Amino acid sequence: MNVISIILGGGHGRRLFPLTLYRSKPAVPIGGKYRLVDIPISNSLHSGIKRIFVLTQFNSVSLNNHIHNTYKFDYFSRAAVILLTAEQTLSSERWFQGTADAVRCHLPHYHLEPEDEVFVLSGDQLYRMDYQKLLRFHREKNADVTVSAVRVPEKMIPQFGILKSDRRGKISEFREKPNTAAERSGLETGVKGEHLASMGVYLFKASVLMKLLAGPGMDFGRELIPRAITEYKTYVYVFDGYWRDIGTIKSFYKANLELTGPYPKFWFHSPKGYVFTHPRFLPPAQILSSKIENSLVSEGSVLQQVTVEDSIVGLRSVIGRKVNIKKAVLMGADYFGFEAPKKSEVPLGIGEGSQIENAILDKNVRIGRDVTIKNVRGVTEEDGENYYIREGIVIVPKDTEIPDKTVI
Repeated sequence: MNVISIILGGGHGRRLFPLTLYRSKPAVPIGGKYRLVDIPISNSLHSGIKRIFVLTQFNSVSLNNHIHNTYKFDYFSRAAVILLTAEQTLSSERWFQGTADAVRCHLPHYHLEPEDEVFVLSGDQLYRMDYQKLLRFHREKNADVTVSAVRVPEKMIPQFGILKSDRRGKISEFREKPNTAAERSGLETGVKGEHLASMGVYLFKASVLMKLLAGPGMDFGRELIPRAITEYKTYVYVFDGYWRDIGTIKSFYKANLELTGPYPKFWFHSPKGYVFTHPRFLPPAQILSSKIENSLVSEGSVLQQVTVEDSIVGLRSVIGRKVNIKKAVLMGADYFGFEAPKKSEVPLGIGEGSQIENAILDKNVRIGRDVTIKNVRGVTEEDGENYYIREGIVIVPKDTEIPDKTVI
């Protein structure tokens, strides 16, 4: 009996645009130095799952490079992180049509036996889970399918697939993102007005997964899980730890800021399992005459006479004098300024006297001197020149240049 993980690389990622302008959702940086895909891979490795497949399709170059450069195992290890991209074959000439279809198209590559067990995981979430606990629950219940869930308040149920189960944990009903009163009717859990929301973490008996994929349905949440509830023994495993779905700009921004402060909701230093990522040989961050409060500053950064509050400072960030940064996510840079050909009078990083607040700056941005980026007009949504505003948060896309004294 083998246990494998299949990590879904995501679709277009439209709700995370413009962070997905040049990359897929799982390749989006988080926490200054990590990528979202590092989370399910690290959870799998810490849980003793050594065979991991990552399915990719849209804007996959960045994700492919990260996987290739990060997860290298020695010749004597059975561990492997295997990339599977959308491909045309004699049996299929189309791209993936949904999450279930992505898993279906690569079914021959998993080499499954009927007694194997298969985790299907999302690649765009932040949480730390011991999958062995879920596996034990699955086996104790002799479940065909187990769906991991978290409790959410009623106001959040339109954002998730909502479950209803009996006292034994057997799922009796599943509704994908119920929005109207009629759709919500009968879903109450009786626990402080909360509801059970699917995490997008599924565990299947391989034989059952193959049968489900042999039938109709392109998506797990909308089609396969509702079918599984009616045709097979499907249970819910309630997860009580920290979990965030990184599906929108606002959720991405909020999840990053939750990593800061003396008591972060998700702690990368936790002894319960470090998050693996690409090992870089960068110098320590250099911080000169600066004030840093409740922030994460990544290696290779240079901060001189700056103030940083409640923010994430990514790899190789260069921040000039008298810059104030508050509640911002800076993704840093892929290279130092001296390593890149000179293509602009505006250097890589953030120029002197600039003010950054309530913003996300993607990688390799060039922010001039005395620039203000803080949504001064209080706009909710806007597509501007070299910037976007989503849910009131200003996003400066990758490789963008903002001239001196610009006000956004």
